[in-house]
Amino acid sequence: MHHIEPAHETQSHNFDPGNPLGERGTRRVVLLTAAMMVVEIVAGWLTNSMALLADGWHMGTHVAALGIAAFAYWYARKHANDPRFAFGTWKVGVLAGYASAVVLGLVAVYMVYESVARVLNPVPIRYGDAILVAVVGLAVNLLSAWLLHGHEGHHDHGHSHGGDHVQGHGHDLNLRAAYLHVLADALTSVLAIVALLGGQFFGWDFLDPVMGIVGAVVISVWAVGLVRQTSRVLLDREMDAPVVQEIREALADGDAVITDLHVWRVGPGKFACIVGLVAADPLTPEEYKRRLAIHEELVHVTVEVHRCHGDHPHPCGPPVGERMPAPGESDPAVPTTCL
Repeated sequence: MHHIEPAHETQSHNFDPGNPLGERGTRRVVLLTAAMMVVEIVAGWLTNSMALLADGWHMGTHVAALGIAAFAYWYARKHANDPRFAFGTWKVGVLAGYASAVVLGLVAVYMVYESVARVLNPVPIRYGDAILVAVVGLAVNLLSAWLLHGHEGHHDHGHSHGGDHVQGHGHDLNLRAAYLHVLADALTSVLAIVALLGGQFFGWDFLDPVMGIVGAVVISVWAVGLVRQTSRVLLDREMDAPVVQEIREALADGDAVITDLHVWRVGPGKFACIVGLVAADPLTPEEYKRRLAIHEELVHVTVEVHRCHGDHPHPCGPPVGERMPAPGESDPAVPTTCL
C-alpha cells in the first residue's frame, strides 16, 4: 500500500498571487467613471445638450466593462481556494479581459456607425458644450489612467525567452483590459477636441466624423490584440510558446524520447506541463523534474516514464505499422518497443 504524505494531499494549485493594487485602482476608476457618467447625463438633460447626453451614455459602456473587471477581481479572490477550480481562479480575470475586449470592439463599431451617419446626415454641432464635455472627459480619463498605471503586475521568471510569444505572459490581462478602456476614452476625447477646435475656428465640420472613424480604427486594433492575448490563455494555445522547446531541450539526453507533452498556463507567467517519456535506461521521474527545475515558470510538472523494451540501438519507436504521435498529440498507447 502506498503512503501519501499529507503535504502532498493538500498541495495548493492556486498559482496567482493576486493584484490587490490593481483591484483597488479598478474599483476607484469604476466609481469615478460612474460619477462622471451621472453628472453628464443629468447636465445634458437640464441643458438640453445632446453632446452631454451622448457622451454620458457612451461612458456607461466603459462603466460596464470596468465593472466586469472589478467583479472578476472580487470573484477570483473570494474563490481562490475553492477546490472546484483545478488550477485556481486566475482565468476568471482572463475571461473578464476577453469580455472587455469584446465590449471595446463593439464600442468601435458603434463609433464607425455614428461617424458614417454624421457624414451622410450632418447635424449642427454646439461647439461650446461639446468642447467642455471633451475636456472634462479627458481630465477624468487621465486621472483614471494614473490610478491604473503601473499595477499590471510583471512576473519575470529569471530568464528571457525573447520574441513576441511572451508578450503579456506576465501581465494582469484583466487590468490591461480596464486600462485599454480608459485609454480608448481618452483617445476619443483628444480626437474630439482636435476636431471640434477645427470646426469652431476653421469651419472644418467634416473633422468630427473623420476623427471618430480614426479613433474607431485605433480602438479596434487594441481590441483585437487583447482578444488574441486572452483567447490564447483561455484556449490553452501554448504549444508554440518558447517554454515548450526549452522543456524538450532540458530532457534531451540521447536516451529518453518524449512521447507525450502538454503545456498550459496556470498563472501570470506560470505554466504547468505533463510529459510522457520512453527510455532504454530510464531515470526516475524526480530526476527528470530536477532537469526542468531551472525553468522557474514551470510550477506544476507531471512526468510519466516507461522503459523501452526490445532490441536497440535507439531511437524508440512504435510497434511496426503504428505511427508516433505528432507534437502535442496525446497517444494513450505509449510505445514500448524499439526499432
